[in-house]
Parts: sequence; structure tokens; C-alpha cells
Amino acid sequence: MSLTNKVAIITGAARGIGFAIAKRFLHDGARVVIADVDDEAGEAAVEELKGLGEVIYVSCNVAEKLDVRNLVAETLNAFGDIDILVNNAGIAVGSDFLTLEEADFDRVLQVNLKGAFLASQAVARHMVEKVQAGGTPGAIVNMSSVNAVLAIPSQIPYCVSKGGMSQLTKATSLALAPYGIRVNAIGPGSIMTDMLASVNSDKAARNRILSRTPLSRVGEPSEIASVAAFLASDDASYITGQTIFVDGGRLPLNYTVAVPDAD
Repeated sequence: MSLTNKVAIITGAARGIGFAIAKRFLHDGARVVIADVDDEAGEAAVEELKGLGEVIYVSCNVAEKLDVRNLVAETLNAFGDIDILVNNAGIAVGSDFLTLEEADFDRVLQVNLKGAFLASQAVARHMVEKVQAGGTPGAIVNMSSVNAVLAIPSQIPYCVSKGGMSQLTKATSLALAPYGIRVNAIGPGSIMTDMLASVNSDKAARNRILSRTPLSRVGEPSEIASVAAFLASDDASYITGQTIFVDGGRLPLNYTVAVPDAD
């Protein structure tokens, strides 16, 4: 697989899965724009990755249309093109359903779903113009979740947003197919990001995760990045409108599995 000279925007890429995708894309030859709301972490990410290739940071709240327009403008100003968009930015707010605040529900959907819509629309407009001028079609990769299918009662807004992401992926893939622009999604299961770091020291929490994971381990951000690199590359040239679940076998499971005792 090669992304040589491709220009990629990755939202929410200052850390975690987004950072791993940025690192993989740079390794595969892409020029990368890291977009995030955490300016300190974003600048630190660029500092860490700049030895791998061309990478810049752009501050962007994907829920704000003007921020997204600026992100596209800054990318075109720096690299002159956009070939790949990865809609990775996302947040979660845990709450009991009966006490969930409307503002929290709105905030999660604005970032996770509306943000993906705004970024996809803005980038797709550039991609369509390029195709109409004789250029090469681009690719969009959305970050969904197993929670597009599986529900968690304490994560209502997150589950709703990821269910919406599934349909956004399908609908936009159809809308952009006449231009050759592909749109796919990745649905991670339990991945070792900051939110799951506590399972290393909490045996009960670790066992709960492993009991629903047939491969008997937590996934790594790099394993999500490898799928993103595939979907963004020409190796996936006939794949669009799909969500690839990278979950260690969680979705096919209709029971829990025995967890071997381990320190």
C-alpha cells in the first residue's frame, strides 16, 4: 500500500487513534494535516511526527462550519490539494438516560456526527471540482464504532452518533459515487487509548472487556490505522459505503467467553 504524495486531513489526531493514523499515513508517504481542538497536544504531535514527513497542525472545532472552512483553506494553502479525509474527531459523555442533559446530547452529536458531515461536505466539494477538472478521485474514511450496532445504556448520545455515522457513510458514498469518490467507515471495538488505559491496573474491568472479545486482547491504535491506510489507498478502489469492524470478534459473539487467569 502506498499513499505517496497524497494529502490527508485527519480530525481529532492530536492523540489516540487519530495520532496513530497520522503516523501510519506519514510512514506510507502522505502529507498530513492534524486537526484538533487541543492546540498544545496538536503542536506536540507535529513535533513528534515531523521526522517522518510533511505534517502540519490546524486548530479546528469540527462542529463549527467556519473552523472547517478554515481547515480546508489552510490545507490547500499548505499542500495545494486534498486527497483523503479521515473523520476521527469524537467525544463521549456518560450519563444515566433519565438524567442525561440536553446540552450533553447536543454536544456529542455536534462533534461526532455534524462535524463529520461538515468536514465531508467541505472536502467533497474540493474533490468533486478536482474530478471535474480531470483529477483523481479522493477517499473519505469515517470513524464509527461497534456501538453503531451495539448499545450501551450509559452512552446514549455516543451510540446514537455512531449509528448516524453508519448511515452518513452509506448515504454520502452513494452521493459521491458518480465522481469516483469513495466513502467508508471503521468500527473499532475495545482499543487501548487513554479511555481504556485504566484496564491495565483494574483486573475486573479488563476481564469484562476480554469476556466479550474472542481474540482475548485489547486492540492497538496502530491496528485501526492500518485499516484506515488500506481504505484510503488504491488497494480499496472498489470498496465504498462499507463499515469494517475491527473488534477482535466482538460483533459475531452472542455470549461471553472464558477469560484465562493472568497477572
